Amino acid sequence: MHVTGPVGYAADSSEAFSGIDGKLLYSAMAVVIVILLLTYRSPVLWLIPVISAGTALFVAQAVIYFLAKDDTLTVNAQSSGILTVIVFGAGTDYALLLVARYREELRRHEDRHEAMAFALHRAGPAILASGATVIAGMLCLLVATMNSTKGLGPVAAIGIAVGLLVMLTLLPALLVVCGRWIFWPARPTFGSVDHTRDGFWARIGRRIARAPRRTWIVTSVLLAVATLGVLQLNATGLSNADSYYGEPESVVGEQIVAKHFPAGSGSPVLVLANADAAGAVKTAVAGVKGVAAVGDPVTKGGRSIIQATLADAPDSDAATATVDRIRSTIADVPGADAIAGGDTATRADTLRASADDNVRIIPLILAVVLLILVLLLRAITAPLILIGTVLLSYGAAMGLSALIFRHVLGFAGADSSLPLFVFVFLVALGIDYNIFLMTRVHEEAKEIGTRRGALVDLSATGGVITSAGLVLAGTFAVLGTLPVVTFAEIGLAVALGVLLDTLVVRSVLVTALNLDVRGRMWWPSALARRDAELDARPLAGEEGDGVVGDADEAEGSAALEPAR
Repeated sequence: MHVTGPVGYAADSSEAFSGIDGKLLYSAMAVVIVILLLTYRSPVLWLIPVISAGTALFVAQAVIYFLAKDDTLTVNAQSSGILTVIVFGAGTDYALLLVARYREELRRHEDRHEAMAFALHRAGPAILASGATVIAGMLCLLVATMNSTKGLGPVAAIGIAVGLLVMLTLLPALLVVCGRWIFWPARPTFGSVDHTRDGFWARIGRRIARAPRRTWIVTSVLLAVATLGVLQLNATGLSNADSYYGEPESVVGEQIVAKHFPAGSGSPVLVLANADAAGAVKTAVAGVKGVAAVGDPVTKGGRSIIQATLADAPDSDAATATVDRIRSTIADVPGADAIAGGDTATRADTLRASADDNVRIIPLILAVVLLILVLLLRAITAPLILIGTVLLSYGAAMGLSALIFRHVLGFAGADSSLPLFVFVFLVALGIDYNIFLMTRVHEEAKEIGTRRGALVDLSATGGVITSAGLVLAGTFAVLGTLPVVTFAEIGLAVALGVLLDTLVVRSVLVTALNLDVRGRMWWPSALARRDAELDARPLAGEEGDGVVGDADEAEGSAALEPAR
């Protein structure tokens, strides 16, 4: 015996999502702890960000619980699972950015309280701007047609807001209370050397500086080529059989039904019509291509219900096309006032609603992010260039993911909401790295010019942005631990996109663009006009006129010595 049909699938879905909160929480914690241990190389420092992120998650869940209890929010297993991932991932990212700046300031200030004050003053605005951008991006989902998508927006926004609050209050307090020993064994002492100036990312910066234009052109072309993989993406929805790993009982039951009965048995199309036109509606439906059988009308209260069994599986594209034909046909029956519903009709409506949401929300998020970048950087050129890099990063992530889905993992397709969800998470969360990187470049450019500021920025933030990207990618990758294909696809695509964002786009492409475009990045602000003068000023330790040429290896150390 096999239980299938709508109730069977509901039972299997419930079982697949059972224990989702605990499974995702422990998986995300494990990923974050491992990455923090590798990043900090300290047996104790990782505790502070993890405790802070855990606090943020539980507080966010409590806030959302009260809003959901009063029916203010729509919450489901999808938004619950993503909340865990997004709070742990984004919260830990904010922690990494603040801790990195705090450690930098500890080398410049003897008093750790003063060092934290400077760290918050320098990194706080960028972190606040990043969080506000993510919140604004998530709230754009409120214009969605789908309730599941609309509900995810405020749930994720609340998670980010609470995470932001915790990381700017509890985290710095814990760090200051613990003192410098929390960084053991590599304690940043007052006056010690900052090795980032001659570290890995400093060397990468000097290599990019040799030929910045060639670097950004080649990188952009490679990302554009990767985007072509989108042609392999079949985001038209997944059948029931393709939605899970393995074969749950409901899928097996549906396959047996299809062997012995019309494939649509158990999930009929339900046609409602006025009772006096029920006979005409039945006749019209019976003549529609793809309808295997039509039951007798059942009348109550002046309305009749007619069940139409389809020849094709209820979750197939062929069945969806049959529903469209049924709806077109019954609309022409005089006086029927007929509508068609049921599982197949719901699938058709969901696909169309998701497509409409993609067209409506993606441009809205881009406009919101662009506006925030313009206000933050007080420029037009830089925000437009950054939006271009965001689109390239998203396209490449979707293209590579589509190829992996089809040719490596063997997935039959993708959920219709995948492009929107991946875009929201990659753009809204990935913009964090843009903001943190570009605000630091803007800060340095005011003193030493955009070109040298970009090199200082990459050497100082390349490592922490990479670590933050690994944390976010790792936490989203844990969505693949659920036996649900849609979650695995979202997790993989976002993780891949974040890695591209941090390792290629932010660190290489944006740096090369900064080095090539230079002061024009800040047009039309006054900094654009002063950039050449600032870039020509001699720095501490430089000889001669201090003019920086085309960045050969010899100028590396001087270009990375910020004027303080």
